[in-house]
Amino acid sequence: MKEQISIDEFDNKKFKKHIGDIDESNRKAVVTHFLHNYHNGVKKHYEKEANKYIKEIVEYKNEEEKLNILYDDAEQYLLFEVEKVPFPTPKDYSFKFIDLFAGIGGFRLALQNLGGKCVFTSEWDKFAQTTYKANFGETPFGDITKESTKKYIPEEFDVLCGGFPCQPFSHAGLKKGFEDTRGTLFFDVVDIINRRKEIGKPVKVVFLENVKGLKNHDKGNTLKTIIETLNELGYEVATEILNSKNFGIPQNRERIFIVGWLKEKNKTFRFPFGIDSEDAVIYEKESLVNIKSTAVGDILIKRPDVKYTISDKLFAGHIRRRKEHKEKGNGFGFSSVNEKTQYTSTISARYYKDGSEILIEQTDANPRKLTPREAGNLQGYPENYVIPVSDNQAYKQFGNSVSVPVIQAVFNEIKKQLL
Repeated sequence: MKEQISIDEFDNKKFKKHIGDIDESNRKAVVTHFLHNYHNGVKKHYEKEANKYIKEIVEYKNEEEKLNILYDDAEQYLLFEVEKVPFPTPKDYSFKFIDLFAGIGGFRLALQNLGGKCVFTSEWDKFAQTTYKANFGETPFGDITKESTKKYIPEEFDVLCGGFPCQPFSHAGLKKGFEDTRGTLFFDVVDIINRRKEIGKPVKVVFLENVKGLKNHDKGNTLKTIIETLNELGYEVATEILNSKNFGIPQNRERIFIVGWLKEKNKTFRFPFGIDSEDAVIYEKESLVNIKSTAVGDILIKRPDVKYTISDKLFAGHIRRRKEHKEKGNGFGFSSVNEKTQYTSTISARYYKDGSEILIEQTDANPRKLTPREAGNLQGYPENYVIPVSDNQAYKQFGNSVSVPVIQAVFNEIKKQLL
């Protein structure tokens, strides 16, 4: 095909103006979800609208550039574009899931590794969408609080997963359950679950992740409201704080995990605690057989670019601030590690600013920041994971992400006992 069409052409400003479609924000998501499900039944859910958009871009290209592109040729080329990605859908999948607040796909990587098929994903950040598409072939849908996004969620799927942001609940602790969650992003999770319940196609498993502080937020009322709300919707719920350092990741990263399963199924669930954990029990040995103890050196690359070495001025500032904090008795300051260190502190979305939470010691030089690839390694992303964005955006994305091996270890137990 001489005249090729790219998914990115749906962002063409002239094309958007030519079409005049009021709701254009999810066009790329519709087309990529359609193409990515081309060989299974989920395709039908997106087919009518996707065909409309593809025909519109073909007509536009032919008219604007005096070409003679055929619809079938365009469809096949676009299909090739979304399928030639590092992490395609498993051919023989055993369950379907939706990926909310998807970020850059940490949940998706883990669940695909265990035989899952993602049928819908949403993420509002445009830079995260770019990274997601480069690795999975799909552009996520946008703002999940809008009906124009929710309407695209297929009726049938087994698992709802996501690391939802935690805003304060306006009336948390008043035991209003579902009503207490209004105005928060958790409400939209609940709304999606409730809609499936009402049409007789309940979600089998709810799998959520959040910061450790959720446990004690508003004196525990926020988590209490979340659990009570899921109970109202018919789910048994288990929660646990797990640490990435116990799952083959050299990072001290504690996060709370929430798992809900239908009461009517009369099944049980138990969290894995990981290796080297005081809470680990005998049954975990089999499920964690592929997880090994690690040190910081295991995630470092050889010969990193000198640009990651921090300047004398920045290093002096780090030292001064650490001294000031120490004198105040609060213990804060930059954290430096070497390849033999067992684990780093928690990487966060602000890492791009100065790298102070994790600096790598160097011989005869100032310490350095992690490279974006090392930041990905520190969260358990594989070496072939594509990083198509700037360093600053990459640091934000990996800092906001889940640790993939932790998600996979937990879901391995979910799949084994619940699905």
